Amino acid sequence: MLGATEYVADAISAKLSALGIEHRQHLNPDLPSLNINSLWFVCTSTHGAGELPDNIQPFARQIAGHSLLGQPYLVVGLGDSSYDTFCEGSKQMQRLFDAAGAKLLAPPLYVDVLEHPVPEDKVIEWIESELTTDVLMQWLDQE
Repeated sequence: MLGATEYVADAISAKLSALGIEHRQHLNPDLPSLNINSLWFVCTSTHGAGELPDNIQPFARQIAGHSLLGQPYLVVGLGDSSYDTFCEGSKQMQRLFDAAGAKLLAPPLYVDVLEHPVPEDKVIEWIESELTTDVLMQWLDQE
């Protein structure tokens, strides 16, 4: 809703392009239009008292009660640790994905905007140090 998560998604997109990984970015995800044969990055912030941003709420409703058995995914959450609902939006999405049977490929990345005022830098660091040589490439080799 404020744009920081979109900047993070843009940075992920640029990094995947640099790695030669074909991808597609969805700012207003719609379950029927997503490729179920691909790895999904779920990026979200938290608003209000732990609510999801407006653009991802319809997607969250689609996931609830739907089967995503084995769907590989990763979670990136943005939040402010001065709130007791720190990264609750991303935690909520993870719970929905887990209940739908999806497969989380790595521990979620929760970015505290108080520590990382440019959250996309932290996310790219995470991709380079944790995912490029491990999760992403391992998953791509299994396709």
